[in-house]
Amino acid sequence: MQTVTVANPVLLLAHLDQLADGAVVETDATIDGDSESVILHRAGETIRAWLNVCPHAGRRLDWAPGKFLFDKQGHLVCAVHGATFELRAGECIAGPCRGASLRAIEIDVRDGAVYLRT
Repeated sequence: MQTVTVANPVLLLAHLDQLADGAVVETDATIDGDSESVILHRAGETIRAWLNVCPHAGRRLDWAPGKFLFDKQGHLVCAVHGATFELRAGECIAGPCRGASLRAIEIDVRDGAVYLRT
C-alpha cells in the first residue's frame, strides 16, 4: 500500500462527532502543495484516510462531491468504472484495478479530531 506523507502539521480534517461509526466522508486538504479530496472512514475507534482517487483511471470515487456508492456488503464502489474497495485497507477486491489499493493518508486522532499527520 502506498502512503502519502503530509508536510502540514496542523491541518484539521474533521471532528470525530462528524464521523458516525461506519461513515465515509469526503473532505479537502492541501497535500504536497496540491488541493486534494480525501476520504475518511470510521470503523469504531479506527479512522482511516485515503486520497479520493481510484487507482484504475485516476478519477474521483464519488459520483458527486461527498456522495459515494456502496455494494450490499458495504464496500466502496468507484462511480466511474465500478472498482470495488474494502474499507479495512482500501484494497480493490473487484473491478478493473483488482489488487491495487487506494493511497493511504497518514492521520492523527487527538482531542476529538482527525488531523493530517506531521
